[in-house]
Amino acid sequence: MKVHVGAWWFMATMLVLPFFPSAVAQDRTVSPVGRGTAEDRSSRETARARGDLTFDDIKFDIEKGGNFERSMLTKEIETLNKKTIRIRGYILPASVFKQSGIEEFVLVRDNMECCFGPGAALYDCIMVRMEKGKAAEFTTRPVAVRGKFEIEEFKFPDGTYYAIYKLTATEVK
Repeated sequence: MKVHVGAWWFMATMLVLPFFPSAVAQDRTVSPVGRGTAEDRSSRETARARGDLTFDDIKFDIEKGGNFERSMLTKEIETLNKKTIRIRGYILPASVFKQSGIEEFVLVRDNMECCFGPGAALYDCIMVRMEKGKAAEFTTRPVAVRGKFEIEEFKFPDGTYYAIYKLTATEVK
């Protein structure tokens, strides 16, 4: 019998929740736009102010397969240019050729195959170059990368973009 993981999780949750009423009775104020709680939004803004970003913070409107223009970037993204940030993601395996002493790699939003193949969004990757004297170790687990974020356009010889973000990293954890 095939059971979808989501269905299994739902059934398990329904069996367990009656024994933990406090998990159900949490007071969560929904934001006016319906995107989670007001507490979540303020903590996200606080994290962003500290320089802790997610790939959602550098996302912008572009149609799949559409041409990139710098004017598509939001004011918020433009203000991040040349700022020190920390962002979590995965080291793209195809971007490295050794296990340790890595000086350059591509940081991607997630480790799903769709992210590595055709159709990945332009904002879902960051070209990472380690600061002189620093290096990273390869891992398949998520990493947090800290460094200077820059908007820089990287193009294939045919003129199409393959990345628009660069990070000069001081640490990878």
